[in-house]
Amino acid sequence: MEENRVNQGSDRSDPWAEVAARLGADLFLDLQPDPRASARGRGATLRRTLTEALRSAILDGRLPAGTALPPYRSLAADLGLARGTVSAVYQELVAEGWLTARQGSATRVAEGAAHPGAAGRDDERPQAHPTFRLPHDFSLGQPCAGMFPRTDWIRATRRVLTDVGDDAFAPAHPQGRPELRHALSAYLGRTRGVRTNADRVILGTAVQSSLELLSRNVIGGTLAVESHGLPFHWRAVERGGTRVIPIPVDDEGMVIDDLERSGASAVLLSPSHQFPTGVALSPARRMQVIEWARRTGAIIVEDDYDGEFRYDRDPVGALQALGPDVVVHAGSMSKSLSPAVRAGWLALPPQLVDVMVGAKGVREGDASIVDQLILADLIDSGAYDRHIRRSRQVYRQRRDALVEAVTACGFALPGIAAGLHAVIPVDHVEEGALVHEAFRRGIGLVGLSLFRHPDADPLPHGGLVVGFGTPAASTFTADLQALRDLLAESPAARGVVP
Repeated sequence: MEENRVNQGSDRSDPWAEVAARLGADLFLDLQPDPRASARGRGATLRRTLTEALRSAILDGRLPAGTALPPYRSLAADLGLARGTVSAVYQELVAEGWLTARQGSATRVAEGAAHPGAAGRDDERPQAHPTFRLPHDFSLGQPCAGMFPRTDWIRATRRVLTDVGDDAFAPAHPQGRPELRHALSAYLGRTRGVRTNADRVILGTAVQSSLELLSRNVIGGTLAVESHGLPFHWRAVERGGTRVIPIPVDDEGMVIDDLERSGASAVLLSPSHQFPTGVALSPARRMQVIEWARRTGAIIVEDDYDGEFRYDRDPVGALQALGPDVVVHAGSMSKSLSPAVRAGWLALPPQLVDVMVGAKGVREGDASIVDQLILADLIDSGAYDRHIRRSRQVYRQRRDALVEAVTACGFALPGIAAGLHAVIPVDHVEEGALVHEAFRRGIGLVGLSLFRHPDADPLPHGGLVVGFGTPAASTFTADLQALRDLLAESPAARGVVP
């Protein structure tokens, strides 16, 4: 009766408060927003704070492995947060391996995410996130593992170890082995239009580590990023001491007019295939951003994301070709070969080479020197080109099958001319429910909101982000059918989602 009187005394009851009263267990999380944050910034701060609070509770044993978390709607009502905020945090922690979402069960703390009594004991904390795979794995950022060119790798290894001199097994120069720098600079020029040479290439392990190195030694100040992108790239830049600000993205890529008004000293772009929307930076905006960088003395960092995998039209060349004096071209082998091959690169403007070589130092963690020599052999022998062409054909067929399945359910599928992922547009209000239903069914995908910078406005629609390169060849048909069933049975399937 008391509850009824409370509801009657208010203008409108909160239906999600009623949900919170019925569902889920209590979960205490101390979320103290930064009092210095602006009204707009507080929302971003709360998202970060909730993420860190859950990680901390897992690490110090307050949330042991197997603990069931409240449904995201229930926790949102308890904490007074937007449902989308809590849903995005859950998705992020599932993707990182802290949480699991199994079919027919609640979202739970993953096995191995922390050791009991680990609080304050760094030696017992996990060195890496635990690996967790759902039965139908459409996770992002990787190619099909079964397509790794094992035979070519073995042959190249034999040739390299037979012919290489003893100096290969001594400490290497900070720039990396000259064999790979020469092979890579020629390859990037031939296939991506990059204007560089071996003396301006620095080898590393990944784009992420390259961004942190650039942040510490070159960028400084403020780096503008696309409003939707890879959160671990933003974090790498922030670890280097650079402040990150988001710039809106539309169907022509980053809005360069907004960039010019931002006061940023540098910008990070994925101009060939923007992640995750899939659009390419338009020719007019390419010229505009180069002119802006030259006029202001700014630096452009180009993440050549999925540059080699285009299907429906001629490849979009690297932005670096228009401004080798102001563009840092960054790339890696993680999607063309495998994330297990820790090999990345920076093609630098001449004035930044000495700075970055000095910053790396002679003992900086680097890709295996033997692997560098193997990669150089693969490129020089033509085996790497053959692998890319074979992969492109397979992924084109997968892309076509995905388009057919998705459109048959009444959904549009834009931005799919390149890359290894697709965004299936759905309404914002439906995104979280579809992602959680996917996890319940054992389908590994994430929501588009996961990639929105906390300080950025949402895109006009939400979405499901599907990595179609990841599934094994033996399971792809079943994986695609599971995804199709999910879409066909969703309320949004009644009409095409714009």
